[in-house]
Amino acid sequence: MYLITNFVEKNINMSLTIILIILNVGISYYAWQKPDVLNKMMMQPYMVQKQNQWYRFVSSAFVHGSWMHLFFNMFTLYFFGRSIDAWFHYLLGDATLATIAYFGLFILGAVVADIPTYIKNRNNYNYRSLGASGGVSAIIFASIMYSPMNDICLYGVLCFPGFIWGAIYLIYTQYQTNNIDSNINHSAHLYGALFGIVYAIAIEPSSVPNFISQIASWSF
Repeated sequence: MYLITNFVEKNINMSLTIILIILNVGISYYAWQKPDVLNKMMMQPYMVQKQNQWYRFVSSAFVHGSWMHLFFNMFTLYFFGRSIDAWFHYLLGDATLATIAYFGLFILGAVVADIPTYIKNRNNYNYRSLGASGGVSAIIFASIMYSPMNDICLYGVLCFPGFIWGAIYLIYTQYQTNNIDSNINHSAHLYGALFGIVYAIAIEPSSVPNFISQIASWSF
């Protein structure tokens, strides 16, 4: 048991992003083969309220609606997850704490992102949502909070500092959150992103003046 624990402690920090990706891919694929499992794992606010199925706040973050949905979230997680993992190692100075902080950011981001969805749709039997977008958005914006000047390239062409794309993203998701015709749960993206900012500040309060200082020195 000691050897196993020691191995995990030494290696999990280097591969937590990969572990999350493997879990998402594996669970999503399995759920696609078992529609009843997929239905039980989705965020369905009505069932949370009526049947106390609170686990859906977490389980819904590990299933996706399609390969494209899964690929986009995991592709984003791969790049930003490694960044925030490195930041937590640097800021906390302890591998175990860094792992806990990173995993907590993903899970809590997913949960918090779905709270507004739950409140709004808890009496709507037909409403369902799924995907890791809330947790991934939290990771993206925590990373932007620490490294606002790092370029983010849209389609590999339009490259701007993260804080620019972050601001555009927040404005867009806020607008789409109020668009009742959209089939995408944009509110999860929005609140996941806001949670990521708050979480990053809680871990390192000095990130606020550092963020302001960095963007103040930026010139187009």
